[in-house]
Amino acid sequence: MSFNIIGTGRALPKKCVTNDMLASFLDTSDEWIYTRTGIKERRILTDESLLDLAYECSLAALENAGVAAEELDLIIFSTLQGDYISPSLCCLLSKRLGAVCGRQLDINMGCSGFIYALDIADSYFRADKAQKVLVVCAEAMSRISDWTDRSTCVLFGDGAGAVVLEKGDGFKAINLTVDGAYEDLYVPIPQGNCPYSPHSDEEGFLKMNGQDIYIFAVSAVVREINAILEQEGITPDEPDYYILHQANTRIIDSARKKLKQPAEKFPVNLDRFGNTSSATIPIMLDELNRAGKLKNGGKLIFCSFGAGLTTGVCAIEWTKQ
Repeated sequence: MSFNIIGTGRALPKKCVTNDMLASFLDTSDEWIYTRTGIKERRILTDESLLDLAYECSLAALENAGVAAEELDLIIFSTLQGDYISPSLCCLLSKRLGAVCGRQLDINMGCSGFIYALDIADSYFRADKAQKVLVVCAEAMSRISDWTDRSTCVLFGDGAGAVVLEKGDGFKAINLTVDGAYEDLYVPIPQGNCPYSPHSDEEGFLKMNGQDIYIFAVSAVVREINAILEQEGITPDEPDYYILHQANTRIIDSARKKLKQPAEKFPVNLDRFGNTSSATIPIMLDELNRAGKLKNGGKLIFCSFGAGLTTGVCAIEWTKQ
């Protein structure tokens, strides 16, 4: 027995940055950004911390699940970079929540982090080491974006999403891939000032070859979704929703067309939030949950891709009562 998703939550910064606002200091326009990405605006951290977002979405998920923080046996926190290099953000979150579990960890699997976190949670449930688990994804992409580079900074936003899991049979299947390639998408680390090691002049901003990542994503998404559908013995028509990583509407539309599915099965919110890395899927899941669009027993497919290069896909049966 693995797990059911019994609660969801999300949190976004209060600052909304539109494409027109970016055009005031970048050589770009609303039309240029929207036609290439599908993004109209994104949320950016100002006086909030990433911990603030993580706390807000975790509280919402716990309340939605009817679970107290003291009941948690495990916290898995997906983030590219917390408020500190150390301690891990899960430690700060658990203190603020009042959680008492000793099993907690941060992971960094880029935009695929949510699905990798579900895989870790599955192992704990199957080993009977957990009854209730909190998975949190919180990302401050604005901190690692180069705000002079119109090809990258326009893509990203900050945000957080969380789910609460408990023992159950809703988790059906998962596939993960890593190919170890990094040249097309990476973030350099600060070099420090050690006198005994060479220093690079490369700044610590996200670097991305957008065209190559687009080609990778389009082929990977369709390949991985088809693989898990075959593994589960279901047709593309059967899932209620395909909840894809929100990176680019053209990637989502390409996958939808190849699977011959209607647009309503591929929900999109990146027009409002941009790419929030590992937080995109749990944010979308919370929107669907709170809008009453998820039916008990419904089939969901989650699919992500990101730096590593990684992919993650899983099949879920929605069983929240």
